[in-house]
Amino acid sequence: MTGAPDPWRIVPAGLALRIRLTPKASRDAVEGVEMTADGPALKARVRALPEDGAANAAALRLLAEWLGVAKSAVTLAAGGKSRIKTLAIEGHGPDLAAAAAERLAALGQAKESRHG
Repeated sequence: MTGAPDPWRIVPAGLALRIRLTPKASRDAVEGVEMTADGPALKARVRALPEDGAANAAALRLLAEWLGVAKSAVTLAAGGKSRIKTLAIEGHGPDLAAAAAERLAALGQAKESRHG
């Protein structure tokens, strides 16, 4: 991800993270970063259906697990009915940003080892 903008920004309460959510997927996963019309977003897939907030709830659980934070630390800040969402992650912003960057780097290495 070198040189590309990050899909998050540090805010006073922690981290604001943009995701592009795909519901009804075959598995729950974070798959990297995608450029959208509004800038970069983390690509996330969940098995849940986009009904009654189930996909949003699954996304919150997925990102909490992916970042290694408590489920209660991740909330939906914007985009409840959109594919592009902003999540608010409570905590120490620089530490959360470092954790997200580390996990994204690990995703890139995993993809390279599968294709290389």
